[in-house]
Amino acid sequence: MAYGLPATGVAGSAVGGPDGGSGALIYGRLAGVDIDAFVAVNAARWDRLDTLVRARRRTGAEADELVQLYQLTATHLSKVRTSAPDPTVVTRLSGLLARARGVIAGAHEPAWSDVTRFVVISLPAAFYRARWLTLAALAFFCIVGVATGMRAVGDPELLAQMGTPSEREQYANELFEAYYSNSPAPDFAAQVWTNNAWIAAQCIAGGITGIFPVYVLVQNAVGVGMAGAVMAEHGQLDLFFALILPHGLMELSAIFIAAGAGLRLFFAWAFAGPRTRSRALAEEGRAVFTVAIGLVVVLGVSGLVEGFVTPSDLPTGVKITIGAMVLAAYWIYTIVLGRHAVRDGETGDVRAEHAEDTVAMAA
Repeated sequence: MAYGLPATGVAGSAVGGPDGGSGALIYGRLAGVDIDAFVAVNAARWDRLDTLVRARRRTGAEADELVQLYQLTATHLSKVRTSAPDPTVVTRLSGLLARARGVIAGAHEPAWSDVTRFVVISLPAAFYRARWLTLAALAFFCIVGVATGMRAVGDPELLAQMGTPSEREQYANELFEAYYSNSPAPDFAAQVWTNNAWIAAQCIAGGITGIFPVYVLVQNAVGVGMAGAVMAEHGQLDLFFALILPHGLMELSAIFIAAGAGLRLFFAWAFAGPRTRSRALAEEGRAVFTVAIGLVVVLGVSGLVEGFVTPSDLPTGVKITIGAMVLAAYWIYTIVLGRHAVRDGETGDVRAEHAEDTVAMAA
């Protein structure tokens, strides 16, 4: 708040009220004073502040009065909290001051222009800047997954880690497919979204280490490779791809995006260039947060595909086509809008006029 509190010497005259010159009671020692009497003396001022806050229009004099009453009521709240912390009075004054502060400071309400800018400029720019690391994560995942699967197919001891022969047979012929239809589609979609959002969050949050996203990729690639090996062992490799591709194209891509965005944090810190490391990390961190918000939507879409399309009775070709169209839509969005935004100097960070905003701190 830009306005300071009024000096105690003019407390009684700052704003007129029913008690006339009762400044001694307003700013004086509240301890030992009946809280009901204190409320009775000052209630008219609080009511007047509430009226001014609710007013749609105010004159210049009323605006000045609003500021003065805000300052006065803030002092009342401070005194009540320290000397006679009545919860009812504290709650009333806190709410009143919050609304008054919004009027005085001009609370910002999100406009559609902000939403449009985020969707059309900030988000695609952030996705676009992470594209090469996203593709690198994709290539790394595929290499590890395929290598794991091929090795497991030819190594009975490695396959044994997935269970006994009978357990692997049941997995390939029953459990793998049943996984996608055991729960109602809405519940399954929500479960998938939550799980994948958690994995993506780990990749982003752990990106600063430069190691954790790679660990997550390896862990998931090995899991997919081993599952594919078990399916191949029992001649069900076609079913494996038929079930994993419709949603997996976008779902796994979201993990690759998260890994790429997380690694950008590491590279921003390790190779800060002319910027200080803290500034580079802060700027990249804000852009990565933009990616995190976008991935909520991306993973939501892939969850819907996995919950409703993958277990459906649609032909396999149609299901895979739907998954491919979702992935294509993401890359078209990223490349077309992202390239244009980056060319104009956008990074996915906040607006330039907000980039230097800081939180006031006491020295």
